[in-house]
Amino acid sequence: MPVVIVFVAVVLVLLLGLSLSVRIVQQYQEGVLFRLGRVVAVKSPGLSFVIPVIDVLRRVSLRIVTMPIQSQGIITRDNVSVDVSAVAYYQVVDATKSVVAIENVAAAINQIAQTTLRKVVGQHTLDEILAETDRINVSIREILDQATESWGVVVTLVELKDIQLPESMQRAMARQAEAEREKRAKIIAAEGESLAAAALGDASDTMMDHPLALQLRVLQSLVEIGVDKNTTVVFPAPLMSTIQEIGSFLSSEALASATATSNGART
Repeated sequence: MPVVIVFVAVVLVLLLGLSLSVRIVQQYQEGVLFRLGRVVAVKSPGLSFVIPVIDVLRRVSLRIVTMPIQSQGIITRDNVSVDVSAVAYYQVVDATKSVVAIENVAAAINQIAQTTLRKVVGQHTLDEILAETDRINVSIREILDQATESWGVVVTLVELKDIQLPESMQRAMARQAEAEREKRAKIIAAEGESLAAAALGDASDTMMDHPLALQLRVLQSLVEIGVDKNTTVVFPAPLMSTIQEIGSFLSSEALASATATSNGART
């Protein structure tokens, strides 16, 4: 009986020691093994064995982390107050550095991302922020990547997510956009008038070379007016001058005929 008790106790001790010495590292992780406070190895994914009490295994995730950068109140280079938020993506590439070189890599990247966002955006004007977001994103990512390289971290992407403008600035930009559209509309209308004037000039030159063309155009205008059965007929000025010329011609003919008759009677 005492032998059985001893055997059971030995088995329990072995099971307890085995449970304390077995560690599982996931596929997306690496394990940094500390022995008496010193780094002795980096464990790959799978089953790992450690010495209880003496060894400590720190698991580090190698997956890409999405880190939102909270909105920052920033004054641009042209003295406009804006609130800018962004999102950053980073990945641990050296598990040992991320554990040894810095205490909390996520908190450190979050803080340096906020300060870098304020610094980079503050160096640009409002128009540059709105029109050149790609260049600003690259600038922020490069600065963060340089700062986090010694921590074993690579910043893969930074994107400005939201840019909040004051209401007064939004109204001013709306008025500016409206004025810009009105300017374009007036320019287009003026260009149309110029083209129309040039076309009318060419048409008038053609009509001067071919007088009958003007009369045909006048008759065509009368036909168009008569389509709606209007009771009022508007005579274009060229037709009125033609009628006046015909009346003058008839008057001169009548005067000539009367003069010839009077001369014949005297004879």
